[in-house]
Amino acid sequence: MNNLDYENLLEDFDLLESWEDKYRYIIDLGNELDPYPREFKIENYRVLGCASQVWFYPIISKIEDKKLFSFKGDSDALIVRGLIKILTIIYSDKLVSNLQDTDPFEKIKMLGLQDHLSSQRSNGLKSMISKIQEIIKENS
Repeated sequence: MNNLDYENLLEDFDLLESWEDKYRYIIDLGNELDPYPREFKIENYRVLGCASQVWFYPIISKIEDKKLFSFKGDSDALIVRGLIKILTIIYSDKLVSNLQDTDPFEKIKMLGLQDHLSSQRSNGLKSMISKIQEIIKENS
């Protein structure tokens, strides 16, 4: 699953028939998250609005005169770690200028997640997306 892009993710989701299998797949995705540095597991990097503990820190790098967005994230909940991985697939290693037009909710909808997450998980996902969009806007 390494180097998975959104199109591959969508294909994988389509191949899985039951939501039990899809949840297992999401948890497996979470196991692929890069290790999250301990020094960033502090209140400044915590995402508010999530039922579980979620940490997130952005990485903006410059390539020539363009800004590239990435982030690291972690959670104490397995399914949330998988959702973080899905967000890294949608957002990471992309030009900030291109991300302004990205509709993550449409991508989430295409995966069918909006109908299969608890309201707490959905709110947490929205909080993570809001944080990402805020950082992208600040760096545009």
